[in-house]
Amino acid sequence: MPQIPPIPDKEYFSISEVSQITLVAKHTLRYWENEFNLLRPIRKSSGRRKYRKEEVELVFKIKDLLYNQKYSIEGAKKYLIGDKRKKNKGIQQNLDLDLERIPDNKLLQSIKDELRHILKLLKK
Repeated sequence: MPQIPPIPDKEYFSISEVSQITLVAKHTLRYWENEFNLLRPIRKSSGRRKYRKEEVELVFKIKDLLYNQKYSIEGAKKYLIGDKRKKNKGIQQNLDLDLERIPDNKLLQSIKDELRHILKLLKK
């Protein structure tokens, strides 16, 4: 994948900002939202899209797959889904569950009961 230019350090980006950063037209970004389930910017009550930094990076990835590596839309979808599965599999393999250290059911039930009690107090 080609080098991604620096993305400003902010929480949310408008579609115009994403378009300027990635050099992808706004109508293309809207189309990609329909095609790629992984690209889901937050919608404000006004209907405006707000992209997070990860989604801007995903736009760069989609752009690279479609324009540079010449993937079809379907091929890019499959690639991205497979890429996400690989990341998830890597995370699962890093989990080291020591069954001896997992608390017993009574402790978990006690915690749950205490949290319910706190919730009742907060609702008053």
